[in-house]
Amino acid sequence: MSDLFKKAVSLGVGFTLYSKEKIEGAVNELVKRGELAPSQSKAVIDKLMERGAEESAGIKKAITDQVEKVLVDLGVPTRADVARLEKRIAELEAQAAQQKPAADPELPNKPLPDTPMLEETTPDMQPPTKEIE
Repeated sequence: MSDLFKKAVSLGVGFTLYSKEKIEGAVNELVKRGELAPSQSKAVIDKLMERGAEESAGIKKAITDQVEKVLVDLGVPTRADVARLEKRIAELEAQAAQQKPAADPELPNKPLPDTPMLEETTPDMQPPTKEIE
């Protein structure tokens, strides 16, 4: 059994992709061919499933670590960065709401001149004409 188990473990990642049904099928085939005792089949299946779960977790962690590294290298902000910025924006908005708006230096500080109201005209009135010189 130990040689068979070593061979199965050496397949490594390949078994992580197999479902329990496929592993059971492969082990049952080994039992049919006489390469594995029926009493050992459950233990082998459990060991292969355990090994597959461990390797899946290892692969997932390796992929996650690589993705995080790439995101850091690209300068993509983390959730913590975004949360910190959202908090800072909320603080600044609260401060801005409490302050009186500052005068815009682009606008003059004098009042706007009164705009004369246009008088009503009747259809028989002609607009003034002025020749362009």
